Amino acid sequence: MKDKDSTPAWYVVHTRPKCEHIAAALMGGLENVEVYCPRIRFQKSTRRGKVWFVEALFPSYFFARFIPIESLRAVKHSQSVIKVVDFGGTLTPVPDSVIAALKMEMKDEEVREVHVGVKVGDTVELTEGPMRGLKGIVNAMLTGAERVRVLLEFLGRENAVEVPLSKILTEHKPRAVVASR
Repeated sequence: MKDKDSTPAWYVVHTRPKCEHIAAALMGGLENVEVYCPRIRFQKSTRRGKVWFVEALFPSYFFARFIPIESLRAVKHSQSVIKVVDFGGTLTPVPDSVIAALKMEMKDEEVREVHVGVKVGDTVELTEGPMRGLKGIVNAMLTGAERVRVLLEFLGRENAVEVPLSKILTEHKPRAVVASR
């Protein structure tokens, strides 16, 4: 019996895709197991318009704090869990300081709302209208009704088009927005 197997520590748990929060909630019901599953909520333009999404900050992973000698078997066999991440068959704990820093970055919220903004110079794609699917570069942010001017190249030349923010897709990823703050 190793000493580290008998002390509580944070470990990374690998789950089935899109099941992180379900597995974490079920595992949270286990005795002497603490879970942390940071998620982000963001709005994204789709063909149906703007839609809110909630996803795990780390897709298919979350953190669990437990004593391996007591709870490893129950954790490994929880619903939607693939495995507890190890290296060469040895469980590697995540330092408490890393979890604390992550909680601070998430502002101590389980679900953090992230705003993926658009700025001049960004590459965007139009999602509606006759020019749907065309990509261009944001040339200017316009006042009123949240509009932008986009430079599109079609018919052999560049054309400026004014469109509402709700009708464009940005290439910014919500997880990158969290990491850059």
